[in-house]
Amino acid sequence: MKKIISERFLSNFDIALSAVISNRVRSLLTALGIIFGVSAVIAMLAIGNGAQEEIREQIKLVGVNNIVVKPIVEQEEKSLSEEDEGVGTNNSKFSPGLTVRDKEAIQKTVKGITMISPEILKETHFIKNGIRRSGKLVGVEPAYFSIFNFELDEGKLFNDYQLENGVAVCIIGKSVKAKFFPTENPIGKFIKCGNNWLKVIGVLKERLISENSIANLGIRDYNNDIYTPLQTMLIRFENRDLITKNNLEQNNRRNNNQEKKIVNYHQLDKLVIQITETAKLNSSADIIARLLKRKHFEVVDYEIEIPELLLKQQQKTDDIFNYVLGAIAGISLIVGGIGIMNIMLASVLERIKEIGLRLSLGAKKTDIINQFMLEAMLISITGGFIGVIQGIIMAYVVSHFAGIPTIISFWSILISFGVAAVIGLIFGIAPARKAANQDPITSLRYE
Repeated sequence: MKKIISERFLSNFDIALSAVISNRVRSLLTALGIIFGVSAVIAMLAIGNGAQEEIREQIKLVGVNNIVVKPIVEQEEKSLSEEDEGVGTNNSKFSPGLTVRDKEAIQKTVKGITMISPEILKETHFIKNGIRRSGKLVGVEPAYFSIFNFELDEGKLFNDYQLENGVAVCIIGKSVKAKFFPTENPIGKFIKCGNNWLKVIGVLKERLISENSIANLGIRDYNNDIYTPLQTMLIRFENRDLITKNNLEQNNRRNNNQEKKIVNYHQLDKLVIQITETAKLNSSADIIARLLKRKHFEVVDYEIEIPELLLKQQQKTDDIFNYVLGAIAGISLIVGGIGIMNIMLASVLERIKEIGLRLSLGAKKTDIINQFMLEAMLISITGGFIGVIQGIIMAYVVSHFAGIPTIISFWSILISFGVAAVIGLIFGIAPARKAANQDPITSLRYE
């Protein structure tokens, strides 16, 4: 019995395949809707997956559950004109700026802090064996490397003695090692940063950072930086919290309206606070804002950001956009299925005599149904296969020329191909039933 069923199925499949091949052009045109629908679904999902992966990588770069406090640096001192007189501004008030004292106050006051990392950034030049390059020297504490998920490639992090006493040591990025120590182990060697020689005690693993991440997040290429203990930076390089002769001269010039100058009186260039739970980020940021406002004597010379929440909001927006694009691509699949049904219905009218002949020679209604169902599925599956190839090509083309990251997943291919096959099955039912319900005698007389 099974043998008879399989033989009938193979016979019907052979007839369906012959019909599709003998009408190659029409079959291809019929499958166009499926082809473009499948390729659009795969390309859209690849773009969506790429965007999500990029956001996940960006979250790793900015750290998880972080609140970032940045100082606002006055871009230009404004002269007091007649219209400015009598108008109260933040410039007329005193603020100590963002300092290590703020870090200590936040650490004592705000509950649920995992780690806190102050950061001082200095543009300088690095010198070794006659090679000179401009770069950034970053004063940090060990928490910095944990918050931003840095890993050591070799060497070790700063110890307590080095941190407390401002010892002249540093940890270098991978690109710094490649430029200044291409053929030797840098551990224990010295590199000149500005006017000071620092001993290399560690090398960080390379961090892959896309140009989009650098532009969107305003971050640096960490591989080109050199890191030194915060206290080393304050003692040996720069401490903007100290009152110096230069500070007094700048203040006098500003008061006398003699020159306009960029002013940065903040001791720290960034303060990153990591909170235990994402749900507490907004409330913790609010407490930090009120605390800093009080300590800065009501002068808001800082800004507070929560990068993770901003990125997750962006991810949510991207997801909605991708759902809309996916729905549009899915509609094209349905339109392709309707196209298959229309062409198959027209094919039934063209082949009424063939149907009547098969029925009169002993073919059952199920054989006719199977024949037309198989034709519809062959067209949709072939279209799905071509669409998969086209979708993969489209994803790579978009990635290459538009610079948009794309990730093609196995599931997107499987789902789009499966939907194409199901559409062929669903939209092939009506033509198949119409063909099977033809009267053999009437069909043979059909002109």
